[in-house]
Amino acid sequence: MSDGVQVAGVYVRDQDEALAFYVDKLGFRVHTDVKNGNYRWLTVQHPDQPAFQLGLFTPGPPMHDAATEQTLKAMVAKGAMPPLVLIVRDCHETCAKMKERGVEFTQEPIERYGTVDAGFRDPSGNGWKMIQERR
Repeated sequence: MSDGVQVAGVYVRDQDEALAFYVDKLGFRVHTDVKNGNYRWLTVQHPDQPAFQLGLFTPGPPMHDAATEQTLKAMVAKGAMPPLVLIVRDCHETCAKMKERGVEFTQEPIERYGTVDAGFRDPSGNGWKMIQERR
């Protein structure tokens, strides 16, 4: 019997670029950063969610052949991967702080469905939806 999901990953084009974005702009912390040959296992954690890690992985060996690697990189760049969701206390306030740190938004905060949400992408093209928690 498992005790739950510990790591979920996203594909990124450059792990150093992704690390800088997630740490410097979103406020995540590095959990694990180790190499095995050319393969790098890189995970970050949201400071309020220490039991969960977000893996920042590049498509390629040993998991993918060259054709699959290129397909995945193209899909990420187009924003075709499933979106990620970040829950925040105040969408407008968090959006303003993130803009100050250089995050570019694809959708400004908007009130709908009984809450407020906004959208942004990481440097690789992964889409994020930022949703204000319901009060």
